[in-house]
Amino acid sequence: MANRLIGFRAALLAGAILLGAGPALAEAVLHRGNAGEPQTLDQAHTSINIEEFILKDLYEGLTIYDASGKIVPGAAESWTVSDDGTVYTFKLRENAKWSDGSPVTAEDFVFSFTRVEDPKTAAGYANILYPIKNAEKVNKGELGLDQLGLKAVDATTLEVTLERPTPFFLELLAHQTALPVSKASVEKNGADFVKPGTMVSNGAFKLVSHVPNDNLVVEKNENYWDAANVKLDKVIFYPIDDQAASVRRFEAKEMDLVYNFSADQIERLKASYGEQVHVSPTLATYYYAFDTRQEPYSDVNVRRALSMAVDRDFLAKEIYSGSQLPAYSMVPPGMEGYEPATADFGALSQLDREDEALKLMKEAGYGEGGKPLKIEIRYNTNPNHERVATAVADMWKNTFGADVSMVNLDVSSHYAYLQEGGAFNVARAGWVADYADAENFLALSVSTNKTFNYGKFNNVEYDALMKQSYEERDPATRAKVLHEAEALLMKEQPIAPLLTQADLWLVSSKVQGWQDNAANQHLSRFLSVSE
Repeated sequence: MANRLIGFRAALLAGAILLGAGPALAEAVLHRGNAGEPQTLDQAHTSINIEEFILKDLYEGLTIYDASGKIVPGAAESWTVSDDGTVYTFKLRENAKWSDGSPVTAEDFVFSFTRVEDPKTAAGYANILYPIKNAEKVNKGELGLDQLGLKAVDATTLEVTLERPTPFFLELLAHQTALPVSKASVEKNGADFVKPGTMVSNGAFKLVSHVPNDNLVVEKNENYWDAANVKLDKVIFYPIDDQAASVRRFEAKEMDLVYNFSADQIERLKASYGEQVHVSPTLATYYYAFDTRQEPYSDVNVRRALSMAVDRDFLAKEIYSGSQLPAYSMVPPGMEGYEPATADFGALSQLDREDEALKLMKEAGYGEGGKPLKIEIRYNTNPNHERVATAVADMWKNTFGADVSMVNLDVSSHYAYLQEGGAFNVARAGWVADYADAENFLALSVSTNKTFNYGKFNNVEYDALMKQSYEERDPATRAKVLHEAEALLMKEQPIAPLLTQADLWLVSSKVQGWQDNAANQHLSRFLSVSE
């Protein structure tokens, strides 16, 4: 009997221990909708935010955005800047490690930045690091790689010399292009360094698996310097570009975060989910690009007429339920120290714009009484973009009698086509600020920007003004030069800004630590989940 009692007590004790351990053993998993399949997980070739969200969980730059969207130290614990603003000296964290346990070194950053500027890499976003001394010349093959303004002073000290003072340089370093790669891993594995089981990363998480068009799984990186404060064990990214399907999975509690739901659902979702619906104003512009290489889009009158005929108020109110605002400038409002230059027709009523548009189109010899106007609108698969394209098509049909068709591709294919220089008539695009400076939006239309100047706009005067802005040291004078450049851009209309954007998120009430911010930065390391 005594032995039985002891055994019974032991069983009870073991059960109590197991029950007590239960909650501690439960994995903290964040299910994150990501609005599309990434084209790449290679820092040197990334360009869109659905890649950025993943990459910034896997890697950590010298600087990062905190939960509120502010720049704070990342892999670098501190830095100093020379009196003339051209030399930055970064001190890396002594306990910064790669996921394989090896130390993150200054040489890793020298290797990473050099890799981006190496012409052989063909990095589409190499211009992000052009403020580094000689970076542009190196990237264009005019100087050798050893001429870059980069120096590993010792294992944990990185010195970066710039071409000129760059007020937003610390923000550039938080961009996904400036995320480091492990020199040892890339040299050993080549292009395969991005694969699950091979990737070595220095961020809060490490890549475990990737099933294209299904899911991508990252797990907590036990070697991350701040691992003790990372509350999630795992993040599962779901690359769903079907917005209705994403919302259904959120409503079924299968996903905790959904990025970019259909704007016509805002009121319904708010009625059901209240504060879980987030409409967050951001530094972003929704625009249409015209292919200036071909007629009739090589004609400024045609471009201006088409832009004028678009009723932006209708798009903002009827399609986006007021969550976005009409735009008449490429640079969105709210940029500190800069006043956007708006298109001259922005002050006219929509009826007056349409009358003026008809005159311009007639002068160009198209439309009623002239050559027929046949237009194809390209856009990336998304119900909101489809509704915008349908509305714009109707506006052009009604105003000019145009024959308008539409073609759509998934987000990765759409942007890959534009970035590779594919021919088109009119294409939908959007730009979210990489850093809070007007230059970030205006640099898209410089003739030498082969990646993001989708319509191949080439204007000598515009290029000269942008060049002048890079050489100007006085902030107020520089802002005036940029304003002048934007005024010219809005006169020429190689791009038609349509809307100033807001980010639409569904955030489950179980997600803790979320903060809306204009930079749209939401690293999983700052989030947690509660049942």
